[in-house]
Amino acid sequence: MINKEKNSGFISGRMVMICSLLLFLFQVQIYGQTDFKVVLDAGHGGKDPGRPAKNYSEKDIALSIVLQLGKKLDAIDDIEVIYTRDKDVFVDLKERGRIANEADADLFVSVHCNAFHTQADGTETYVLGLHANKQNFEVAKHENSVIFLEDNYEEKYEGFDPNSPEAVIGMTLMQEDFLDQSLFLASHIQDNFREDLKRTDRGVKQAGFVVLHQTYMPSVLIETGFITNKSEGAFLNSKSGQNKIAEAIYGAIKRYKKNLDENLVVEEQPVPEDMTQARVYPGVDFKVQIASGKKKLDPKPYNFKGLKGVERDRIQGTYKYYYGRSSDYDKILEVQKEARKAGFASAFVIAFKNEVRVALTDIIKK
Repeated sequence: MINKEKNSGFISGRMVMICSLLLFLFQVQIYGQTDFKVVLDAGHGGKDPGRPAKNYSEKDIALSIVLQLGKKLDAIDDIEVIYTRDKDVFVDLKERGRIANEADADLFVSVHCNAFHTQADGTETYVLGLHANKQNFEVAKHENSVIFLEDNYEEKYEGFDPNSPEAVIGMTLMQEDFLDQSLFLASHIQDNFREDLKRTDRGVKQAGFVVLHQTYMPSVLIETGFITNKSEGAFLNSKSGQNKIAEAIYGAIKRYKKNLDENLVVEEQPVPEDMTQARVYPGVDFKVQIASGKKKLDPKPYNFKGLKGVERDRIQGTYKYYYGRSSDYDKILEVQKEARKAGFASAFVIAFKNEVRVALTDIIKK
C-alpha cells in the first residue's frame, strides 16, 4: 500500500526543488544580461540658458531632442538610457561626467545648439581632441564657460582655465583610447544629418570640451544647428524638427552598436595573482601606466582626473604617464584600482629594475 502522506511530501519537495532551480536559472538569465548603456546629456539647463537667441531657447531645444531620442532608444530591449537631466535644472559639467562614469556607460552623447552673428547654418559633431583652428576653440570655449556658473569651480577643476588653449589641449589625453569609436559614431551622425535631413554638413571636428573630458567612454558633442539662423532656428524649435534630429542620432547609435556587436574584440592584459604571500621586491619599482601619447602634457592634476604625483617619461617619441611607485606589488595593485576608479579604465601595472623597464611576469615569477 502506498503511503500517500509520504509520497505527497516527496512530490512537494521535488516541486520546491524544481521551482527553486527555475527561479535560479531565471535570475541568472536576467542578471547575467549586460545592457548597452547610453548616457544622454541635454546641454545647459536651469540658470544656464545656453546660446543667446532672440526667439529660441537652447536649453529647452536640447532637452526636447534628448527626451525624444531617449524614448526611441528605450524601445530597444538591450539598451539602457540614462539622462544627466530630464527637466530644466542646472547640472555642472563634472556631475554630468560622474553620472556617465558611475553608470559605466558605453556611450556619452551631449546635445547642443550653435549660434553665430551671421546666418550661418548646419550641423557639426565634436569629439575631444586638439582644436585644429580658432573657430573650434571658440565653440569649445563657449560650451566650457558654464563652469563659471558652478560653485567652487576653481577648486573643482584644479585651476583649469577654459580660456587657455594650452589648458584645453591638456585635457585631450584622457579620451585617446576612445577616439576611434567616438569618430566612428560622430561620422554616422553627420552622415544621417546630411543624407536624411538634408542639413548643411559642417563635419566632424575635434576640440577641448570639458564635459567630454570628464567621461571615460566613447563620447560626442552634437551641435544640432544654428538657432540664430532664421529657418534653421525655426526647424530646431519645432516638434517635427526635434523629432527628425532625434531620429538621425538614434539611427547612428543603432549602427554604432551593430558594428560593436559584430566586430568587438576585447583585449585585456593579464595581471598575475597566483601568489598569496607578501610580494615585496627590493630593487624593483612597480608603477601604474595610465596613459601614453604623442603630446607632451604637464603632469598636473587637472590633466589627469585629479590624480597627484603623475610622472612623465619619453620613450622613442611617445610620452608615457605613470601614477604611483612601490616595490610592494599588492600596494601597486591598490594604486591601479585607484587610477581606474578615477577614470583611467585601461590603467595597467609595469615594472622597472635599475630604472630599466622589465617584463612584469619575470619579476612576479621570481
